[in-house]
Amino acid sequence: MAKIERVGHVVLNVRDTKEAIAWYTDVLGMELMNHSEGMDMAFLSFGEQDHDIALIKAPEGVETGSPGLSHTALKLDGGHEELQELYGRVKEAGHPIEMTADHGLSKSFYCLDPSGNRIEIFYQFLHAEEARTFMRDVGAMLENYELEAAPAD
Repeated sequence: MAKIERVGHVVLNVRDTKEAIAWYTDVLGMELMNHSEGMDMAFLSFGEQDHDIALIKAPEGVETGSPGLSHTALKLDGGHEELQELYGRVKEAGHPIEMTADHGLSKSFYCLDPSGNRIEIFYQFLHAEEARTFMRDVGAMLENYELEAAPAD
């Protein structure tokens, strides 16, 4: 049976592509690969794929801000220090932090992009079979995770 390997990319409706491009590049550090002004669509990469996230101007009257989609999770290369750094950059850029979370196998924070799309930025500290065992045995877990201070993991 054919098996899906992973999510290839995400396409988000945005109110203003230029504002969204600035946020994803300046705050999250993505590379703008292409901005087709005719289609009002942009393609951004974390550095390994041709694009990981695409942004498209929402048609008139179409709601933005994750209607029907809870969030898009972006896996961070690193751990607590890197997560704390990005948390600070998002806060400094004036975008709301919804919550921080310890999920038992990952730690994260949730924020909104300029169009209201919910983004989770996380680092994973349990991997492979250990993470799958945790998910089978413990399941979903949500505890507060302090990012204002520098706790030890």
